Amino acid sequence: MQWTDQIRRIKIILVIAAVLIAVVSLVVSRFLVHDLYAEERTRMEVWAEAMRSLSNADETTDLNLVLKVINENNTIPVIVMDSNGEATTFRNLKVKADNYTDSMNYATKIGHRLQKSGKAIKIDLDGDDSDDYNNYIYVCYDDSIMLKRLSVWPYVQLGVVMIFVVIAIFALLTSKRAEQNKVWVGLSKETAHQLGTPISSLMAWTEILRENYPDDTLIPEMANDVNRLQLIADRFSKIGSLPEPVPTSLNEVINHVVDYMSKRTSQKVTIKKEMPDGDTIVKLNASLFEWVIENLCKNAVDAMEGSGCITLHTEDTYDKVIIEVSDTGKGIKKKDIRNVFTPGFTTKKRGWGLGLSLAKRIVEEYHHGHIFVKNSELGKGTTFRIELRK
Repeated sequence: MQWTDQIRRIKIILVIAAVLIAVVSLVVSRFLVHDLYAEERTRMEVWAEAMRSLSNADETTDLNLVLKVINENNTIPVIVMDSNGEATTFRNLKVKADNYTDSMNYATKIGHRLQKSGKAIKIDLDGDDSDDYNNYIYVCYDDSIMLKRLSVWPYVQLGVVMIFVVIAIFALLTSKRAEQNKVWVGLSKETAHQLGTPISSLMAWTEILRENYPDDTLIPEMANDVNRLQLIADRFSKIGSLPEPVPTSLNEVINHVVDYMSKRTSQKVTIKKEMPDGDTIVKLNASLFEWVIENLCKNAVDAMEGSGCITLHTEDTYDKVIIEVSDTGKGIKKKDIRNVFTPGFTTKKRGWGLGLSLAKRIVEEYHHGHIFVKNSELGKGTTFRIELRK
């Protein structure tokens, strides 16, 4: 759980850092956009005054400075409209038209839009700002390409930061999962290796006892337990590899689990089977899949505290096989449901928290299925559901 808490803290730190970067970027960009907008407004006012001077010029007027101001505007789209609301000229505007008339109509349409948005400067050509005269023009202007890019850039930056955070979290989780897999494989193989020698010795001693005491009824039970140990060692050895599933009778697997659990649980625990009449064949590694069902049944017994009913329900649909293990135990808290398959998570006083994580690995990685908590109610019980593709 310590590693899980550390991962959670790192994710929170990454998200907070991304939010702070985005907020600072948005604030700084807004100040820059505001300053650039004010500068472009000032430039347009000077450009409009140059247009007034050009319109009122006579043969004695020096137009060098006026023309220089007008021609230096190579970035800000501008449209000059007369008092009738018709465009007379434009500059730095991408026109979507094939001839002059269509070009001016398009510019007029854009000019009206800019007027409505407040991006227009009224110039009285007679030098009087009164609305009583009709000798005036409107200089309509749009934001420059630089200003538009600067306005969009914070959102692009925010997207890049969020993508970086997602990739960083994904890499972190992948690294954690790879490390866990190495631990699982190493632990499983070492456990199988360590169990091999004493199990072989026990099997030999069992055979000697069987020969010397052929009528003893306890020796066959001892042999069964030794065989059980051999099966457990075999399961651990398969965890580190990818065993090939083969067509197997699901009914037979369920029956084996029920027979095993019935002999090792209290008589107060009832195990019910709900299976179709016909046999259900599905690709399984029987040894490992029995382990999954056994783990679910053992957890159910613990949840019921040795008294209640376990129901094993199977369905054979057209595209998948469904196995459900239900109990009448104490249930799982809603906040814990998402963590039940996390390695190390357990609600028991004595437990490693590995059973359900192993079950998830076996179902999803080895059998390409899906295992999840279908439903759980406190005081009523829990249902685990396994879905396998046919």
